[in-house]
Amino acid sequence: MKIVLIHGQNHQGSSYHIGRIIAEKVGSKNEISEFFLPRDLAHFCLGCYQCVEEEQHCPFYKEKNKIMSEVEKADLLILTTPTYCLRASAPMKTFIDLTFTYWMNHKPKAAMFQKKAVVVSTAAGTGTKSAIKDITTALTYWGIPNIERYGISVQAMNWEQVSANKKLKIDKETTALANKVKYKKAKVGIKTKAIFYMMRFMQKKDWSASPAEKDYWKQQGWLDKERPWKNKKVSPH
Repeated sequence: MKIVLIHGQNHQGSSYHIGRIIAEKVGSKNEISEFFLPRDLAHFCLGCYQCVEEEQHCPFYKEKNKIMSEVEKADLLILTTPTYCLRASAPMKTFIDLTFTYWMNHKPKAAMFQKKAVVVSTAAGTGTKSAIKDITTALTYWGIPNIERYGISVQAMNWEQVSANKKLKIDKETTALANKVKYKKAKVGIKTKAIFYMMRFMQKKDWSASPAEKDYWKQQGWLDKERPWKNKKVSPH
């Protein structure tokens, strides 16, 4: 199983360690690719809409594509973020902004409908639920059908300060989560299909951001009888 880890911070804190623990319980180390934000994508979306017309026209396409080409090949995505001010980290939010064309209302990728994902967040106190929601919303609109969530208050500023009892709890819970991820098949459900058909209706009515988006949907065959969850082909960039 090919696994891609995307961390919403450069340092290797509690969120990072839990993401790695889950990844290594699901697959072997040589199946894991890893990215750190902002180290691997240190740009803000400019709102220029160049990517809507053509993905390669994004001014930050080279750095973004290095991550997203691996994402599209992965079976499992694990996204981690510390909780900053009750939300996902700013670098993670920037990553979400820079990949907005992957959302179903723009130019979704067929490969996303075949994937599983885990979103991890830690906090010294509270806030993991809202931080996780920021990311799961994006992944849901990418078309990923199976998303697991793991949030925990570690009551510490770093991984070294996390108590032994808390680490035992994390070990037990991540083992259960990893087993669930390993053996549960990625299957598109009612929610994903409902969003897709709503966006399909929007494209057919020419309510998209650009004619280029409707052309993309036509090329995929989604305005006719083709559906991304039945199509094993990876959508072209």
